[in-house]
Formats: sequence, C-alpha cells, structure tokens
Amino acid sequence: MLVIDDHIAIADEELSERFVRSTGPGGQNVNKVATAVELRFDVAHSPSLPEAVRARLLARRDRRITADGVLVINAQRFRTQERNRDDARQRLVALVRAATPAPVPRIATQPTWASKLRRLEGKKQRADIKRGRGRSGKDFDA
Repeated sequence: MLVIDDHIAIADEELSERFVRSTGPGGQNVNKVATAVELRFDVAHSPSLPEAVRARLLARRDRRITADGVLVINAQRFRTQERNRDDARQRLVALVRAATPAPVPRIATQPTWASKLRRLEGKKQRADIKRGRGRSGKDFDA
C-alpha cells in the first residue's frame, strides 16, 4: 500500500514494476544486474484516485503519461534495485501529491488609480522622446 495522504492510498496491485539494466557507468556490475526500475501506474483506470485528482494528472502535459493514461516512471539513480524501487515510488507519491490540491481560482481585480497614473506618465515620457526625434527637433508645417 502506497500512502499519498490521509484520503488517498494506492494498492500495490495497481502498480507494476519491471527491472531492467541501468545505463551509464557501473563497471562489470552494469552488464549483469538489472537494477533500474520501470514503475507503471494506470492513472486513467485507477479506483484509488478521486476523479478530480485523476483529471488534473491526465491534464498535465507530462511526457511520462502515455496516450492510454499510464504513468511510467524510470528510476536508475542508484546502484541497488531496492533504492531505485523506493525512488520510483517516492516520485509517484510526489507527482500525485502535486495534483491533489485544487487550483485557486483567480479573482479579477481592477487596476489601482496610482498604477493608471504611472502607465499614463510612462506613455507621455515615451511620446516626448519620440516627438523630439524630428528634423532638428522642431515641428514643421510643410
């Protein structure tokens, strides 16, 4: 059982782990031992996730979520299978926790009187600069 918070927990049956060989340095061990972990979690069909959290997770533009709604986490940071397994699970917990709180709705506000004045002063200064760029700085009627 993977506990996310007080209300959400993911059963171990919903997670599928596959152990593969890691890439990168590691000496003779890297070619013999499958220490990297590929953790798969079906977000789209998980009964453990509330509908709002599921929708927020699937709405993310995350390359780790497949078109079928399966989240794939690859962990190969460490040299042991157990530490990589824990790392993958911790990353899954962090991802689900990030999608748990509902986004705060934006409250529309009006610009303040002082900000309007600052904007208009800036426009006047810019206009003066541009007005001074004419031929020798004088206004011609021709």
